[in-house]
Amino acid sequence: MRFSVIIPLYNKAPYVAKAIGSVLSQTFPDYELVIVDDGSRDDSAAIAARVIEGNASCRLLKQENEGVSIARNNGVAESQGEYLCFLDADDWWEPTFLEEMDRFIAEFSEAGIYGTNYTIFNDTKRKTRVANIGVDKGFEKGYINYCQVYAKTMNMPLWTGAVCIPRKVFEEMQGFTKGIKLGEDFLLWIRIALKYKVAFMNKPLSYYNQDVDVVNRGVKSDGYHPEEFMTFHFFQFAKEEKSNEELKILLDRLRVYSLMRFRMENSAKELVAEEIGKVDFNNVDSIYRFYYKAPYPLVSMYLKLVHGLSIIKEKLR
Repeated sequence: MRFSVIIPLYNKAPYVAKAIGSVLSQTFPDYELVIVDDGSRDDSAAIAARVIEGNASCRLLKQENEGVSIARNNGVAESQGEYLCFLDADDWWEPTFLEEMDRFIAEFSEAGIYGTNYTIFNDTKRKTRVANIGVDKGFEKGYINYCQVYAKTMNMPLWTGAVCIPRKVFEEMQGFTKGIKLGEDFLLWIRIALKYKVAFMNKPLSYYNQDVDVVNRGVKSDGYHPEEFMTFHFFQFAKEEKSNEELKILLDRLRVYSLMRFRMENSAKELVAEEIGKVDFNNVDSIYRFYYKAPYPLVSMYLKLVHGLSIIKEKLR
C-alpha cells in the first residue's frame, strides 16, 4: 500500500461526505482510507458509513471522544500504507492530490515530510484565496527552510490537509502529542523539520475550509485550556531555540500571535508571562510590545476600540 489516508471525524455531518468523496475521487488508486469517528454526537458516523459502504479500501473506526491527536494516531496504527496523509472531515482535496504527491516523493526522496500549497475557502465571507506561503517568487517545488519560510508570512507552509509523511518518520516521532487540541500538528511538523529535510510544492492541491460553524468544530464554548494549547509546549524546543536563529524567530512570532486570546481575556496570566518573557521583541512587530507590556486595562480598552471600528467598517462595505 502506497498511501494511508486518515480522517479524524467529530461532529462534521454537513461536511464529511464531501471530504470522503474527494478521497474516493483520487486519480491515484493505491491507497486506503481510515476514518476514525471520535465520539461524534451528530450523524457524522452514519453519513461516513453510507458513503464508504461496499468499498473494500475504506474503514470506519469508532472510539470515545479522546481528541484529534489520539484519533489520528489510532488511525495510523490501524493502517498499512508506506506514506501517511491526513485530511480533516470538513476539508477536501483536488482529484490529483495523491498522484502528484507520489511523483513529488520520487523526486525529493530525502524529505521527512512533504507539503503542498492550499486554497483557503470561506463561503460565508465569499473569499477564496491561495495561501501566501513565504517562498521566493517563482518557486515551484523543492526543499525549504521550514522555520524561515513560515516566519516570513506566518502562513503555514505545512498544513495538515496538505502533507504527507513517511510512516517510519511518523513512528520515530511518536505521532501527534496527546491532549493538545490546537497546534498539535505544528508540534509534529517542527520536530520533523528539525531533523529532516522539508519538501514543498507551491501548487494548491487541497482546500482549507474556514466556513465551519463553531458547533461543528468540536471547540469547547470556553475555548482551549492552556494544557491543550501548543504554545505552552514550546519548552520541548528550548535547547534548539538557543542555537537555531530561524527557529527562535518563528517561535517568538508564534508566541505573541497565538497568546493574544489569553491576553485579551487576561487569563492564564502566569503562564502567558512566562512564555512572553522568552520573547526577543526584535523578532516581532512593535505593536506586540504594547500588547504585552502595557497595563491590561489600557490594552483591553484599545483592543475593544479596534474591534468596534472593524465592525463599523465591515457594515459600511
